[in-house]
Amino acid sequence: MNDVKPLATERAEPFERLGEIGLSNFAPYLMNRLMGRYNADLRKEMTNLGLTTPKMRALAVLSVIDALTISELAVYAVVEQSTLSRSLERLTSDGLVRREPDANDSRVTRIAITDAGRAAFDQLWPTMARIYSQMFKGIPDDERAAFVGTLQKMLNNIRKHDF
Repeated sequence: MNDVKPLATERAEPFERLGEIGLSNFAPYLMNRLMGRYNADLRKEMTNLGLTTPKMRALAVLSVIDALTISELAVYAVVEQSTLSRSLERLTSDGLVRREPDANDSRVTRIAITDAGRAAFDQLWPTMARIYSQMFKGIPDDERAAFVGTLQKMLNNIRKHDF
């Protein structure tokens, strides 16, 4: 009754249950714990800058890939589009991002980071980098690279978008 039916490409054996795997061996649980701690450690600095996690994620993505559509930004920032839309209203009113019409399609709006937005992100970046570095403390570069490579493969396995 609780057995998961295998895909055609999988074996017919049932999957292990979470209790058999254990939380300490279940990658989604570990990733959520890591990101929860990362975001909690950033919260004080973000609050001082008037940012929330969705706003910070939007600025972080736009600092690297500027002038995205709202739907593209939602995917990259890992934020529900409705939440992102509310965050973008505030970021726009604070002068941290601006809305621009798409050059090829007048129905599309692109979101671009402003100089003030870049300055706010640049102020937050040292804290982000310090926490990131602390996560990998004592982990050799080759293990870190292998871990990141594995995460990239996992993301490719479950991705729903072409970017």
